[in-house]
Amino acid sequence: MSLLPTMVPTLENITYYQYDEEYEDDNCDKGNVINFGAFATPVIFCVVMVLSLFGNLLVLVILVKYENLKSITNCFIFNLALSDLMFTFGLPFWAHYHMDQWTLGDLTCKAVNFVFYAGFYSSVLFLTVMTLQRYRAVVHPLSDRGENRTRFALFLSLCVWAISLAAAVPATLRNKVQVHYNVVHCQYDDVGWKHAAVYQQNLFFFIAFGIMCFCYSRILKTILKSPTSKKIRTVKLIFVIVVVFLLGWAPYNIVIFLRSFAHLHPFNQCEVSVSLDYAFYVCRLIAFSHCCLNPVFYAFVGVKFRKHLQVIVHKISPPPHASLESQRTRMVVMPSQGSMY
Repeated sequence: MSLLPTMVPTLENITYYQYDEEYEDDNCDKGNVINFGAFATPVIFCVVMVLSLFGNLLVLVILVKYENLKSITNCFIFNLALSDLMFTFGLPFWAHYHMDQWTLGDLTCKAVNFVFYAGFYSSVLFLTVMTLQRYRAVVHPLSDRGENRTRFALFLSLCVWAISLAAAVPATLRNKVQVHYNVVHCQYDDVGWKHAAVYQQNLFFFIAFGIMCFCYSRILKTILKSPTSKKIRTVKLIFVIVVVFLLGWAPYNIVIFLRSFAHLHPFNQCEVSVSLDYAFYVCRLIAFSHCCLNPVFYAFVGVKFRKHLQVIVHKISPPPHASLESQRTRMVVMPSQGSMY
């Protein structure tokens, strides 16, 4: 059976549509912006893809082989790594798209958008759930006694994935292969749906931001009263992950929100529009790069993660002289009973 209809746009599966609000002023030259995006996007996305695949797969291997997934923190970090990998799988397609135009057909267009939105929403929700779990463990440490923590973590993870996949469906259905100025695009077929998707994304992000701010203010207040090394290590790791997530995605969400007013003054002025487009490209590169950063934080903040990583490195490239110290290091491969942090 031929794959041509799904791989190459044809007259049957291309919709001709124009975003009048975004291209209202044809005298506004955006050639430099387009060239910037066409150069920077493929380069950055390819680097991010390689780093994310390597780092997140390494996290999954360490969690499965050396750690106890019955730990609620490890369970959520496992799912967060899966979420980052899911998001990463869409990057090669976006890189290819920005090098020229969309040539992969309508079905792939929908699939890539589904992967993007599902990865984004699941990352936001898992980070929020991890923050709430740390808040409960630190601020209300006696509230979870007697419950089945493994079953609770599994149930919560399934709920997060169900919500994330459901939230990604509208964008998946409304993105189609279209032609604008003789260039093939993978984009929304309706401006109203495009704005709705932007506002939904903003809503998820800023609600999560509010929850995280509240939880960490209470967590820090509690830790300052009775600091313990284990609590501080775990909170430190999740705090760093959440802060970097916010710094990475907040500018992007602000920019896409502002761009939704492209038809209003002063956003429809050429100079403002071009500046917003540059900001969009830069903020998107930063936000999309987030999927490769979490493993770096695990390595620098997580003590047990570093030990497991050393074991893997020694197995791949053992030191020339075996010693008693290396034998002690191998003992770390025994599965631990708590969080990897």
